[in-house]
Amino acid sequence: MRHIEKENYICSLYNKNQRMIRYLSCFLFLLLVSIRWASAQDKITDIVPDTVLINGDTLVMLGDSLIIKEEVRPTFWKTGGNYNLSVQQVSLSNWAAGGASSFALNTGVNLFANYKKNNKIWETSLSVNFGFNRQSDRSYKTRKTNDNFKFVSKYGRELAKGFYLSTQLEARTQLLEGYKYFKESGSEIESRNLISDFLSPGYVQSSTGLNYQKEKDGFKFSSILSPFTGRFTIVLNDSLSQAGAFGIIPGDKVKPEAGASLGTSIDMKVMENINWKADLNLFSNYGKFGNMVVNFNSTISMKVNKYISTRVETILIYDENVFIEMDDGSKAQAIQLQNLINFGLGIDF
Repeated sequence: MRHIEKENYICSLYNKNQRMIRYLSCFLFLLLVSIRWASAQDKITDIVPDTVLINGDTLVMLGDSLIIKEEVRPTFWKTGGNYNLSVQQVSLSNWAAGGASSFALNTGVNLFANYKKNNKIWETSLSVNFGFNRQSDRSYKTRKTNDNFKFVSKYGRELAKGFYLSTQLEARTQLLEGYKYFKESGSEIESRNLISDFLSPGYVQSSTGLNYQKEKDGFKFSSILSPFTGRFTIVLNDSLSQAGAFGIIPGDKVKPEAGASLGTSIDMKVMENINWKADLNLFSNYGKFGNMVVNFNSTISMKVNKYISTRVETILIYDENVFIEMDDGSKAQAIQLQNLINFGLGIDF
């Protein structure tokens, strides 16, 4: 009897274990199905596409779609420029009110190429401007009104935020001969004297010093203070060289000077379609320290539309070594001033 009860107890225990195993198997099966279902949902919402690189371009394959994704490359160079042209013509024939027929042209190009990578900068600019007018009732009908060539290149390494140890090279001259027109006393016939030529004068200035730069939201400021500046005045024209023009020793072609300089430039957006750019360069020879050579340039550009603009350009120069020929024939130190207002074609690129 006891043996039978023992067998019944074992069978009952076995049946309970079988039920627990079946329940546990069902639970594991449901858990596995849930995990697989969640994984499938993740694959639907987070598909990892296959990618192929061909010549730097990324091809992304997503399902049956093919997406071409171009690799973004870092840009270290920034280049551009501006071209401007203005023309004025007056034609008169049998005009009772008097006057003279005339034609005037003024044109210029400004280019820049700036490089910046890590703690190094290299900024280069070139500005060339030329203008002339022609008037029918003059002995010398065609005369130039604007003739400027300016090249500036600056290289620097950053010492601290905004401060650079920089070397700057600047070259300035004109392209064609320049004349002083006058009439001899008691004569109605005009005469002229040659007062300038290509690289007569020419100025080359090299300076090394501390440069501070700041650029933000359309405003760019730069100032370089250099205690180590070399300035060279060049006069290649023989007649001007023999006359000792522009402060050189008569007969020499080049006058070297050592001194200190301060160069400051501002480029800013005044308001919509109006931009102001100005630069000031001061140089003092250590032999006559305190006597400044001043070069100031200012350009205000006002865009009417994509192709039409108005430019107001001002150039101011003072150099005690340059003597200006006056109307009475005498020569004296004076401030040189040029002011141009141009309305015409203006293209940025």
